[in-house]
Amino acid sequence: MTGSAWWDLLIGVAAALLLAWAVLVVALLVVRPRGGLLREALRLLPDVLRLIRRLAADKTLPRGVRIRLGLLLAYLALPIDLVPDFIPVLGYADDAIIATAVLRGVVRRAGIDAVRAHWPGTDDGFAALARLTGIRASAT
Repeated sequence: MTGSAWWDLLIGVAAALLLAWAVLVVALLVVRPRGGLLREALRLLPDVLRLIRRLAADKTLPRGVRIRLGLLLAYLALPIDLVPDFIPVLGYADDAIIATAVLRGVVRRAGIDAVRAHWPGTDDGFAALARLTGIRASAT
């Protein structure tokens, strides 16, 4: 392309990252929360952040779960997102979708009881979290 292998590599990596970002934006447009779910998720945000921090600090959980939760906290704290927060609805939807995916993984690996034990909010808040994330609110 340019005659320089380094420039070709840099252009290729930049194009791949731009394409991956575009695919993720389209995916967020397709799976974004409908109706009042995003509003409900934003109301739960402080409790969810405390839940994630408590789960990440729990030494009884598997190390892989704690690492994923720590990475999620770092992602949520960083000012750089997949979709910038100033974009209406989608700006916060990427954070909610990623947090949902990680919490589902935590429930699969550690169980709903671990999540429920660390939940800092009300029972209604936990029921809303379970509904938003698609996890079962009670132990199986």
